[in-house]
Amino acid sequence: MKTACSVPLVSFRTRTSHPSRPTIRPMAPYPPSAYTLGAGPVLAPKDMDLVALEASARGALGEMAYAYYSGGAEEGRLLTENTSAWQRYHLVPKVLVDVSEISTTTTVLGEEVMVPVIIAPTAVQRLASLEGELATARAAALSGTVMTLSSLSSTPLQDVASAGQGAPQWMQIYILKDRARTKAMVEQVAESGYKALVLTVDAPVSGLRSHEIRGGVHLPDDLELPNLANASAARAQRDGFMAVVSQEFDPSITFDDVSWLAGLTDLPVLVKGVARGSDAVSSLSAGASGIVVSNHGGRQLDDAPATATVLPSVVEAVAGRAEVFVDGGVRRPSDVMKALSLGANAVLIGRPVLWALAAGGQDGVTGLLEWFTHELRRTMALCGVRSIDEIDASFTQRVPTST
Repeated sequence: MKTACSVPLVSFRTRTSHPSRPTIRPMAPYPPSAYTLGAGPVLAPKDMDLVALEASARGALGEMAYAYYSGGAEEGRLLTENTSAWQRYHLVPKVLVDVSEISTTTTVLGEEVMVPVIIAPTAVQRLASLEGELATARAAALSGTVMTLSSLSSTPLQDVASAGQGAPQWMQIYILKDRARTKAMVEQVAESGYKALVLTVDAPVSGLRSHEIRGGVHLPDDLELPNLANASAARAQRDGFMAVVSQEFDPSITFDDVSWLAGLTDLPVLVKGVARGSDAVSSLSAGASGIVVSNHGGRQLDDAPATATVLPSVVEAVAGRAEVFVDGGVRRPSDVMKALSLGANAVLIGRPVLWALAAGGQDGVTGLLEWFTHELRRTMALCGVRSIDEIDASFTQRVPTST
């Protein structure tokens, strides 16, 4: 196992203070071809060791914040399974294809992005950096992709929208017990220019997050949850984040509530947290515009299946009627290629973004997204693929189960 980036994009400094002033070594400039349609040849190798990145982030975060970001439900089995499940697929390359020009550009919900790698919603990013969600939004905009903001963000949604400089952004929400407050948030999201709502449905109650209990995880006194009620921030400061779930989120929601939410707005609604094809179909029938195959990063039900395992059945059930996205365990650009081959329109990444944010701030996140873009181009070239549209099911093969 490597202990440092072979060709690091960002030079990180281990810190015990708040990681607001990272030491950044300028990245080698990417030529314009890395960001244009019909781009030129694949670039020279640039490696990023996510294990080393996480270790650097841990030193910057401190143990409480690291426990909150890193842990899963119960014993953390699904955390490991989410990552290892992608390794149970091989990529099957085509040969003798002209790959002198490679494009990672695609569209998601009608918006052009430079790479099918979207930033997943992750809460309270100011635990990682003083700029938190603002830094992430700017990095996403610079990298030509979508940021999904968590409703449990530590920065007001309006400020994050402004930081995105017009780049497409999505807003993750829960349906609250107080429907009037849910409606008000939806209106604020639309007025602020977000392009979609991402409704999380796999957290009717909080998973048993033993690491948070043991680590005494709570919201620091100097941080807030500005998109929720003040009482939520006070409870998170006193009792931890799991208490907010029981206080705010409605465990009684059904597909009727998906219809209710879709009826409030002209924004497309993506239902996030789907593992069954039948639930995907029911979500679309209720008015959803897309599906996110997800298990909440392994933080809810520890014995749930990995997202790579259930993605094909959800894609089959949706049958092209809507876009399907997937998160959970995506750690390499080759994982992105596998997900697209299995039928996803794009992937979402969460923890790698948090590690990059903690270790390097905005430049760290930008470097991470550049690496994904760069190395997805290489993977595509090695597989004989010139554009995202050419990726189909023929490029993946399930690894045979040993007997």
